Amino acid sequence: MEFRTTVTIDENRELLAHSDKVMLLGSCFSDNIGGRMRQAMMRVMINPMGTLYNPLSVAASLDRIIDNAPVEGRDLVEHGGVWNHFDFHSRHSLPDKAATIERMNRRVEEAHAWLTDCRLLVVTLGSAMVYRHRDTGHVVANCHKLPPQTFRRQMVSVAEAEAELKRMVERVWAFNPAIKILFTVSPIRHIADTLAVNSLSKATLLVAEHAVVASYSHPNGQAKVRPHKEGEHRCFYFPSYEIMMDDLRDYRFYAADMVHPSDVAIEYLWQAFQGAYMDDRAVQAVARCERVARRLGHRPMSNSREAVERFRADTLTVVRNLVAEYPYVAEVPQIREMLDA
Repeated sequence: MEFRTTVTIDENRELLAHSDKVMLLGSCFSDNIGGRMRQAMMRVMINPMGTLYNPLSVAASLDRIIDNAPVEGRDLVEHGGVWNHFDFHSRHSLPDKAATIERMNRRVEEAHAWLTDCRLLVVTLGSAMVYRHRDTGHVVANCHKLPPQTFRRQMVSVAEAEAELKRMVERVWAFNPAIKILFTVSPIRHIADTLAVNSLSKATLLVAEHAVVASYSHPNGQAKVRPHKEGEHRCFYFPSYEIMMDDLRDYRFYAADMVHPSDVAIEYLWQAFQGAYMDDRAVQAVARCERVARRLGHRPMSNSREAVERFRADTLTVVRNLVAEYPYVAEVPQIREMLDA
């Protein structure tokens, strides 16, 4: 007798190699899976402008990245003792205006360069609810705790979300024709909007994403940028929301806030992601790099200087062997620090 519902994933085990460059944009789920990729020493860039939730802000961030459009002084607003930009997370905000502009523009330039030869773009949408600045009409990615009356809150329609995502896909492929795009809907619940509004929001995102993926997954679809080979798919959907809602389906898989997935749930989703999109060689590389990462994070308990030095020497040998097999992991800060010591 089965006591759980297994979610079927459309597999493509050649989608992602361990050495591929990946960019992840969107809600906290991008941070979660991106963090697991980083722990596995994969080449990832995670939310260069900060966490994003709605489809319009994700598309706008990609416009800025593709255009390498710089932030200008008139784009910033001072609030709470720091300078903020409505398209950037507050972690980029500083008390000094010039330093804030320099930090934000550096991230845009880095993201532009990264996306140029990136192999996979993962887009996680968290909410269809947007906040539109009343004076400018601009949909903001972050309100930066400005007074609520500064913004007009509204739900984007399925048609608006679908149209903006399709425009985004076309722009990304025109910029980097080789990149593949993986959509997902974040399982994180936005209960501040009420559970009813959260359900409507997630349903809007699900319908829009599936429409976009379907339109680019058929060789006779309406894509302006055609696949490299007849029938080749370059747009995919990963059911992270469905796995959380229907497979795990229990509050024990949530963190204490009953909103975010627990570490166990994130690990389950990460294993499902690997099983769907990585071949055996990539999965083996992930496991090996994760073991080395844990070793690098280990601190010997012994007070014996000889034992500590022996552990470090053994770790250095492990690291050198890893780099010999996967040369690109030499870019990982922990690995580089170990080799340069």
